[in-house]
Amino acid sequence: MSTGTDRLVLASASPRRVALLAMAGITPADIVPADLDETPLKDELPRLYAERIALAKLAAVAARMDGDCVVLAADTVVACGRRILPKADNPTEVKACLGLLSGRRHLVHTAVAAQRFGGKPRLRVVSTRVTVKRLTRAEIDAYAASGEGVGKAGGYAIQGLAATFIPAINGSYGAIVGLPVAETVALITGLGFSAAPASMT
Repeated sequence: MSTGTDRLVLASASPRRVALLAMAGITPADIVPADLDETPLKDELPRLYAERIALAKLAAVAARMDGDCVVLAADTVVACGRRILPKADNPTEVKACLGLLSGRRHLVHTAVAAQRFGGKPRLRVVSTRVTVKRLTRAEIDAYAASGEGVGKAGGYAIQGLAATFIPAINGSYGAIVGLPVAETVALITGLGFSAAPASMT
């Protein structure tokens, strides 16, 4: 095996993760989404759920590779106490999530898993505390009607309109969006991913 590889395979179809990698000057060679059942197990804690799903995505995609590369997978979970909030499927679920988060602090766990071809998986979890202001019913209804929260963990996107709801975070902004950039770069370069950011070449 060579000492380095410039081939990164992203096990995610998330355009947000692609954009976050681009901030570090990294463009995946391939994007191969993992098709998994992401139903939480009974009484599964949010952080452990994020770890399990990230590793499962990694294993599913790594098994399809036939050449030297680093496979990268991630999962982001919004936790309200011990409760795992869903990826909102519709505006009604967006409203339910925001109703739970309104006026409270919550945690966002993003598990990042990576594996060099033929090697062992490595895992890093980054947890960020998010403060949401007390939301009015009108604010919740308007945000749900915008459609932005549909398909997002916890029913909101901090990089969009919901930024006005969040006065403070403690931790990684990128992890809330879907990928902690500094920690991810450290993880994949530690596995031999050798492509330097464009600004450094």
